[in-house]
Amino acid sequence: MTDNSHNLQPRCGFAAIIGAPNAGKSTLINHMVGAKVCIVTHKVQTTRARIRAIAIEGETQIVFVDTPGIFSPKRKLDEAMVAAAWDGAKNADIVVLLVDAKVGLNDEARQIIEALNSTNCKAVLALNKIDLISREQLLQLADDCNRACGFAATFMISAVSGSGVGDLKRFIADRLPVGPWLYPEDQIADLPLRLLAAEITREKLYLRLHEELPYASTVETESWQEKKDGSVRIEQVIYVERESQRKIVLGKAGQTIKAIGQTARKDIAEAVGQPVHLFLFVKVRSNWGQDPERLRMMGL
Repeated sequence: MTDNSHNLQPRCGFAAIIGAPNAGKSTLINHMVGAKVCIVTHKVQTTRARIRAIAIEGETQIVFVDTPGIFSPKRKLDEAMVAAAWDGAKNADIVVLLVDAKVGLNDEARQIIEALNSTNCKAVLALNKIDLISREQLLQLADDCNRACGFAATFMISAVSGSGVGDLKRFIADRLPVGPWLYPEDQIADLPLRLLAAEITREKLYLRLHEELPYASTVETESWQEKKDGSVRIEQVIYVERESQRKIVLGKAGQTIKAIGQTARKDIAEAVGQPVHLFLFVKVRSNWGQDPERLRMMGL
């Protein structure tokens, strides 16, 4: 008879999801947690700060670290994002390299694998978006990746549909160390509410203006006031680098920022569990992405 008593011991640990921009890291973590804790857009590099998302699998609490995509940095912001991604990997109990199966083993993926080899970090490979390529291509990609690194295990998943995600989640849970949980059972993210609210607004900003607005924008929550009626009054500033960008965010007669505010308010209210009064302002701050103080406030 098999003794499964060890499986009943509480376990807890950190799992870092790393990969190139737009590999699907945030979508995967949201699926693992069963709730939206990371912003997801079709723009690459939308994740900036490291966000800890918390999932339960049996008796195991998994603390996922959603890291920024790893790419070749060009600015201080880029350098801080890439450094944050590698810090998340080095400090984790298990590392999952997520590769976009449709893109394949491109230069960015190869560079990440080379870095993993140099750090002696035993990682797990997850090939994402498997429904977009043929089975033969998928098997060849898995073979090529394992020849380059020699992963502890390989999973083929679709972060959008959830195919294969459960198997990956159970694999991670079984390999985390025995120990007490770090967070309450009902907590799904370790992120200050002010930062979470800013991330939600930034997502809506990107979704609305993905073709017109460059990455030179950020959102900061400047005021958070709890009201006697149980609601919260939030003031946020959208920072851009040029006056022309400010006009784009505002839109004709303020219609664009009004629409962004309406969709952000709804999601923020759902996230904080109380009515929200959201006020958005747009300001120009040249080269904010080069300001160390701004990067520190973003957790980078």
